[in-house]
Amino acid sequence: MSISNQSVNQNECDRPHHVVIIGGGFGGLYAAQKLGKSPVKVTLIDRRNFHLFQPLLYQVATGSLSPADIASPLRAVLAENKNTSVLMGEVVDIDPQAQLVKLKTHLEVHYDSLIVATGVSHHYFGNDQWSEQAPGLKTIEDAINIRRRILSAFEAAEKTNDSKFQEALMTFVIIGGGPTGVELAGTIAELAHRTLSEEFSNIDTRKARIIMIEGTDRVLPPYHADLSAAAQESLTGLGVEVRTSAMVTNIEEHIVTFKCGEQIEQIQAQTILWAAGVKASTMGKVLSDRVGAELDRVGRVIVQPDMAIASHPNIYVIGDLANYSHLGDRPLPGVAPVAMQQGEYVAHHIQAKILKKEPAKFKYQDFGSMAVIGRHAAVADFKFLRLKGWSAWFIWTFVHIYYLIEFDNKLVVMVQWGWNYFTHRRSARLITGKYLEVLEEMEGIRVSSLPVEAKEPAEVA
Repeated sequence: MSISNQSVNQNECDRPHHVVIIGGGFGGLYAAQKLGKSPVKVTLIDRRNFHLFQPLLYQVATGSLSPADIASPLRAVLAENKNTSVLMGEVVDIDPQAQLVKLKTHLEVHYDSLIVATGVSHHYFGNDQWSEQAPGLKTIEDAINIRRRILSAFEAAEKTNDSKFQEALMTFVIIGGGPTGVELAGTIAELAHRTLSEEFSNIDTRKARIIMIEGTDRVLPPYHADLSAAAQESLTGLGVEVRTSAMVTNIEEHIVTFKCGEQIEQIQAQTILWAAGVKASTMGKVLSDRVGAELDRVGRVIVQPDMAIASHPNIYVIGDLANYSHLGDRPLPGVAPVAMQQGEYVAHHIQAKILKKEPAKFKYQDFGSMAVIGRHAAVADFKFLRLKGWSAWFIWTFVHIYYLIEFDNKLVVMVQWGWNYFTHRRSARLITGKYLEVLEEMEGIRVSSLPVEAKEPAEVA
């Protein structure tokens, strides 16, 4: 079955230019919004019916916010764009000759211009078997799974008198010291050492160990060295144990094996979280197979200065899936502002081409980077100004509320953060899903002796 802009009796020249957007993240949504008043037809396709504000996903994973606080229904966001349709479905293939996008349900959608913004997923550097014990954080389901694991660990610890087993249950390992890893580590530390400290009878949650393992010599490697040092100092102040220059070699049976120099160490932990690397979505390979798109080592599509693929100027790739290396010797980072600006640029580029005008060149406006560590603890690099501590934390709070998509989300998150600030409570600490099975699994595990086996280190970003 095929959806086409062209009716049986309609002349090809009379139908509107059809822009198909794959992915409702920052890049895809901003492109759709910019095209909303243009004389084109827009179809946005996404596997989910909502846009997810990923920068705050870690707060769902640690019980500070609920999923609905950081998600907005795509149909509601785009309801005023009368030229826009939203399809919920998974794109599995494209036919560049016929200009068709193919969905998993065998539905086919014709396009004149195609924007691919399907993002990235977790990258275990050839060790995909680690994903079961060390989940990453990219989706709502990931966040709920991680929240269930964290909270279930404390519940299981409350019910055992085996001190060694208790210690393993209250040990949390985060692999990766980038923004996601830093935010997770700091928030788990605040949860354990402050929020939960008076709520259990049989355990002292303040004795929980939060360990971060980073492969480079400092946390937040892309940041200025002074800010990295400040972030590590803040983490240490929250009780996080930071291990830098440490390469993970194995994750098995809730044991993390890593190598520091020539020394091999092992940590028994019931909760292990992955924040060490990403790889491109499968659409990167589809584009490589179908249109000969060049890919980098993690599967991102190398795009032209106008965000198009060299062999097909009507196919654009934006956001985390794109390797845009035309403004320096390194690709633009996989952060929300890049995707937003690329989405808006491609929308303007398509409009200019339709009007047969010379499209402007894309230039990324880098307004800086921010990462939050905990209460009153954050770092911000605005190039001309570097901030840390309370001032950076305040700016981080304001910026994230500002960029939430819907007004009700802004209001709810602002009120929730205000309540959490004054009470230290996290009202979304719900264990949902297969929580009984998780508890039974935890309670069925007993810690044995930990043999140290030397293994070649796996590459960890």
